[in-house]
Amino acid sequence: MKCGGCVRAVEQRLLGQPGVRQASVNLLTRTAWVDVVSAEASQAALLHSLAGLGFQARLRPSDAELPSRRQRLQSQNWWQHWRQLVVALGLLLVSVLGHLSLAGLGALWIHALVATVTLAGPGRPILVRGVRAALAGLPSMDTLVGLGVISAYLASLVAFLWPQTGWPCFFNEPVMLLGFVLLGRFLEERARFRTGRALEELAELQPDTALLLLGEGPPRPVRVGGLRPGDRVQLLPGDRVPVDGVVRQGSGAVDVSGLTGEPLPLAAIAGTELSAGSLNLDAPLVLEVLRRGADSAIARIIHLVERAQARKAPIQGLADRLAGRFTLVVLALALATLLFWWLLGTQLWPQVLQQPAPLAGAHGAHAGHPMLAVAAETPFALALQLSIAVLVVACPCALGLATPTAITVAMGRAARGGLLFRGGDAIETAAGLRAMLFDKTGTLTRGRPLVTAVEPLQAASSDRLVQLAASLEAGSRHPLGFALLQEAQRRGLELLPVAEAHSWAGQGVSGRIEGQSLRVGRLAWLEASPSPELLARQALLECQGASVLAVGGEQGVLGLVAAADQPRPDAAGVLTALRGMGLQLGLLSGDRREPVQQLERILQHPAHGALAMVGDGINDAPALAAADLGIAVGTGTQIAQDSAGLVVMGDRLDGIVAALRLARRTMAKVRQNLAWAFGYNLIVLPLAAGVLLPGYGVLLTPPLAALLMALSSITVVVNALLLQDGLQDLR
Repeated sequence: MKCGGCVRAVEQRLLGQPGVRQASVNLLTRTAWVDVVSAEASQAALLHSLAGLGFQARLRPSDAELPSRRQRLQSQNWWQHWRQLVVALGLLLVSVLGHLSLAGLGALWIHALVATVTLAGPGRPILVRGVRAALAGLPSMDTLVGLGVISAYLASLVAFLWPQTGWPCFFNEPVMLLGFVLLGRFLEERARFRTGRALEELAELQPDTALLLLGEGPPRPVRVGGLRPGDRVQLLPGDRVPVDGVVRQGSGAVDVSGLTGEPLPLAAIAGTELSAGSLNLDAPLVLEVLRRGADSAIARIIHLVERAQARKAPIQGLADRLAGRFTLVVLALALATLLFWWLLGTQLWPQVLQQPAPLAGAHGAHAGHPMLAVAAETPFALALQLSIAVLVVACPCALGLATPTAITVAMGRAARGGLLFRGGDAIETAAGLRAMLFDKTGTLTRGRPLVTAVEPLQAASSDRLVQLAASLEAGSRHPLGFALLQEAQRRGLELLPVAEAHSWAGQGVSGRIEGQSLRVGRLAWLEASPSPELLARQALLECQGASVLAVGGEQGVLGLVAAADQPRPDAAGVLTALRGMGLQLGLLSGDRREPVQQLERILQHPAHGALAMVGDGINDAPALAAADLGIAVGTGTQIAQDSAGLVVMGDRLDGIVAALRLARRTMAKVRQNLAWAFGYNLIVLPLAAGVLLPGYGVLLTPPLAALLMALSSITVVVNALLLQDGLQDLR
């Protein structure tokens, strides 16, 4: 599939098959999701129906390995688009130089040769697809472009070989037309090229191999796809969990933040169930496989993302329908023009055959050729000339360029401001947002705990308490340990040497400092029966959303240290700005209830209209893909970024506000371009059909129609480029 017309044709063919209830075609992934309600819609029948349209399809196995998104893009002959564009523009340059009588290119046979090479080379795919769509009963824009090009070429060829027919000769028209069409499609393809690798990056969290335990022998590396429920695998520190399973031996900390949003690691002991993709931090574990790789948590997330990506944007469907109707209207008008002027028009107004062509003498060296300087001399020649002008002037160059030029300019400017849109649909959706939901951890907050309170007991100073705790945690990979180390660094405290250091999974760490036995960890681990005062202090800190560590020595608890994830400094200002833009805001999180409740409840009423989701974690990927617009912050995981339609790079949330303002300006420019493209056609189509020819002698010849078509395309491009001037304050 190459364009929206292909999508429309495939969807209509699938929906026309018995037993098919729904069909959604994704142009980017070249896949179709079909919902069948009866056995009539067999796989063979669906594949055969698409083959009849010229689209070779195959069933996609649900458990197949995911191909690389970039490989799929490369398979779409990206460089072939470059070659076609360069060749077409080169031929167009030759045609223009010929009309300027430069470089000895003014001979008409050279123009005939250039036009022939253009149609046989870069124009051939458009012509083939246009014919195929017409034969299938679903004429597309390729059909319209192909018909106009072929008509202009054949008429010029007849005029060149048999000048006595009186037909017009304009070999430059198919060259110019194809050049602009290929340029527009190249810009569209370029706008779609920056797509992510969400599913591939997500799948990469599941390792390719695992250490399978067989009897008493050493573990053997095997492919994850070969694991079955009941198998046992060994996890070493730093390994990712290959499949969903349950811990049978060992204990340690496991980072599950990518799947749950919880910043604190999970204390894994015998009986703890772990999901594929989790990261084993600090101790060997033996895992019993619960589900094979195709049924793992990651596989389910991939399935959800695929289903969400299969949805079609409403604006895209609307554009497909308008394009189809536009093509049929133009074809009907061209046919009506041909029949009217051939059979009736010249009898009603015989003087039109003596009208001089407006472009007489405008072709430089070609002015001596009679077909270029004199109006048609027969009714059929005039009718053919006007009908070709209708096809040429209405060729949807401006309509095809209206959206991608504005989108391309906006994407380039946005990228320089640290905003990456994943396509024109993302910009269209962003411009119409009515509500926005935020993930908490790593999005509205920093995503890492910081020390928020130090409460020393037994006359110990806060600096001494932090120094002891940070020294014990120096070798730990626990996030709270990093918080203590960062706090010690902030206070300028030197770490003390630790002897007999040991990490206790799910509890804390212990060691000896300056001859004294010390522990840092859960209060219940330090003291079996803490005093009511200690419990009250701990409860007060936890109610504020903090995680509490107790520091204990040989004489009892020395104090408490609280650490909590902190809001981003710009979060409040961004939320205020978004409310000012008329958006309703809400909060979602996989974190514990207490930290979430520390953030203001910002969703006041149910949202109606387009909805955005802002997140950064792997667990956010299905929501980012399922929302009307997924927005990923750049400091989050690559999976979240590639699942989103918009990525805000850097560590600033205010990029979201800038992106929405950019999207609204861009869509305003798109609406201007579309209004111009349709308005242009409403004006020039009657002119091309000869409405003003009898009364005013206004004849829109195909060369002039080509010039107007080119000017129309240039107009929308220039209007899109003006978008640059209004985006200087993007960030």
